[in-house]
Amino acid sequence: MYHKANKLYGKDKKKKTMIFPIFFSLFIALCFHGNEAALQLPNNETIPAIFVFGDSIVDPGNNNNLKTIAKGNFLPYGRDFKEGPTGRFSNGKVPSDLIAEEFGVKELVPAYLDPKLQLQDLLTGVSFASGAAGYDPLTSQLANVISMSDQLELFKEYATKIKSAVGEEKAATIISKGIHIVCCGSNDVANTYFALPVRRAHYDINSYSDFTASYASEFLQVNINLLAQKLIGNQVLALTVIYFLPKLFDV
Repeated sequence: MYHKANKLYGKDKKKKTMIFPIFFSLFIALCFHGNEAALQLPNNETIPAIFVFGDSIVDPGNNNNLKTIAKGNFLPYGRDFKEGPTGRFSNGKVPSDLIAEEFGVKELVPAYLDPKLQLQDLLTGVSFASGAAGYDPLTSQLANVISMSDQLELFKEYATKIKSAVGEEKAATIISKGIHIVCCGSNDVANTYFALPVRRAHYDINSYSDFTASYASEFLQVNINLLAQKLIGNQVLALTVIYFLPKLFDV
């Protein structure tokens, strides 16, 4: 029996897709910003680091050494890079790279699992994203990639490393003033819901949309904030989050 779509977001279910145009508008602005100087923020604020969670849209190579078919470390991927494929599922930069570059952080956001990472790479941010990941835990399990919850565990490990390297106060500043990007969702529907019968036996498309959106909401609103607070104590004032949940359904 199908689960009926619940009222997770109250009467106005459009809330779950409202964030998409916000992200899209920002991304378009970045694309048209071109090769000008870094974006200027109010009060001369600067962004010290970029932290990225999600799937292949923002994975710069975390899947390279995983036993999975979801990899982008071969041609034609990376054909625009002089060094060739990096593991990005793109001919060149991915959206998180463009955002980091426009905010003057760095040109490329490296994969956290890159064995060549240096301390400076860590201090200016990394990506924990894994191609083929999804909010539905089954999605990452089927592809044998890094789940969203495991990405948070890697973030916790990352924070411990930089606290040891630069001290708790500086680590707190880096994490709290950095931009946290979350980009995920399409693999759940394309690879798990439609490609396999497991979820369709229990959910219609609307209720499955709510099911994955509940995981997305928990990840953003609870897990990242609580984790950051545990990692760097009361010094967290706010986290700047760019959140991208693909608009899949008008429900």
